[in-house]
Amino acid sequence: MVDLQQKIVLSVEQVKKKIGRKWIIQGVTFDVRAGEIFGFLGPNGAGKTTTIRMLVDLIKPTEGVIKVCGYDVNRQQEQALQYVGSIVENPEMYTYLTGWENLEHFARMQHNIDDDRIREVVEIVRMDKRIHDKVRTYSLGMRQRLGIAQALLGRPKLLILDEPTNGLDPKGIKEMREFIKRLAAEGMAVFVSSHLLSEIQLLCDRVAIISRGKVLAVGGVEELIAESAGYVVWHLHPANQGRSILQQVQQCEVVERPEAVLDDSVLAGMPEESIVTRIREEDTPDAVKRLVAAGVEILGVNRINPTLEQLFLQMTEGESIE
Repeated sequence: MVDLQQKIVLSVEQVKKKIGRKWIIQGVTFDVRAGEIFGFLGPNGAGKTTTIRMLVDLIKPTEGVIKVCGYDVNRQQEQALQYVGSIVENPEMYTYLTGWENLEHFARMQHNIDDDRIREVVEIVRMDKRIHDKVRTYSLGMRQRLGIAQALLGRPKLLILDEPTNGLDPKGIKEMREFIKRLAAEGMAVFVSSHLLSEIQLLCDRVAIISRGKVLAVGGVEELIAESAGYVVWHLHPANQGRSILQQVQQCEVVERPEAVLDDSVLAGMPEESIVTRIREEDTPDAVKRLVAAGVEILGVNRINPTLEQLFLQMTEGESIE
């Protein structure tokens, strides 16, 4: 877990973006620290891509401040962006050139990048055995790694990755996850946008959840999950009477469509007349007392700790991820 006292590399403060008469981004605020993997999650049209484009100065914010290593991206572009490496959408490479020739080409666009640095980034992404092959012979995972090698050429302090595991098979996703963790362990701040919620949960120290241009929550993955109300599956007899009592318990919400909030693996093991509620752990004993007092048999009570995906669906009211 990242040390909260570590240096802030990326600071985003009250950033807004207006296109025409519509506010696309509405006061987004978060920061990313050295040695941290920070996840950025948002449903369709949330403003995720617009925010990323502002981070790398492809578009300007209407209001607010974005700073990298203390430099304002909008007013001090050259100083700020020298510390940023990024892959926004798919890495663009010359497929008729070798991986090495591509890196040479991009190195010429920057200051003080020699062959030693190219060899160094090739070793970092573990492509030394294929770096002299034509890019057209590379798998998608290898192209992603070559793109990251390109982003690392300038020794950035912040690496921005937009959907780094997109299109990869399970082996490629695992390799990418391990690689990103290694970069963070060496002190780099890594900002990851992804639609794979389970991967974000495995990968990231902290996350920001954005919906309709607003950040709904920022915090540690486990911390956010722990703060949210979990789900409890009740097996009661008679079920109808039990449901009626649970509906009267304060801080207890009976879930009418369990399939919308629970994993298939949980649903498959549930008895047919099970009742699913959303309730905090500290409020569960009161619900049990009320059921017992009413003479309802409690045949089973099972607490389901929410996943990041369930938390995301709660916060965004079921919107689909990008």
